[in-house]
Amino acid sequence: MYEEIDFKKIIAVSNRHVSRLPYLAQVERIVSFHPRAFLLREKDLPEGAYLELAGKVQEICDRNQVPLILHFYPEAAKQLGLPVVHLPLWKFAEAGEDGSLKTGVSVHSAEDVRRAEKLGAAYLTAGHIFATDCKKGLAPRGLSFLKEICEQTELPVYGIGGIRLDAEQIQTVLKQGAAGVCIMSQMMRM
Repeated sequence: MYEEIDFKKIIAVSNRHVSRLPYLAQVERIVSFHPRAFLLREKDLPEGAYLELAGKVQEICDRNQVPLILHFYPEAAKQLGLPVVHLPLWKFAEAGEDGSLKTGVSVHSAEDVRRAEKLGAAYLTAGHIFATDCKKGLAPRGLSFLKEICEQTELPVYGIGGIRLDAEQIQTVLKQGAAGVCIMSQMMRM
């Protein structure tokens, strides 16, 4: 069913609220396809509960040799010995770059790209590219936006938002200069 999809171009993004299977079973299923990374993006969890969940997800990712990227909590990444964290731009600016973690940053404009680069971002996610229920009522920025972002930086850029587990759509995103894609809903429902 997924034979045509290059999972090494996908960062799987979590959302336990839309998981088809019990959450940890769904994580196990997702990482069995060996995506580029698994981004634990459970935005509603306080840091303690997030860290506890991250430890369980780390065991699954390690067993499947899939890198785990934590979201929003740099201290949790440090506690678990993980080298990468993903932050919104405002949080990255607030936290500062101390060199202990590679940081992925969400960007939504050319100005965001310049700021993220100046702060020392390791990679960027840019979006939302297509219409998505996660941003209901908010118009997508589209492929031309993604192309513009990719042309403005040497950093790897991953398109995010409304991207499906569809080889043709993924190729369309990659043709804009993206290093890969981030997929949440369809990964959590596969």
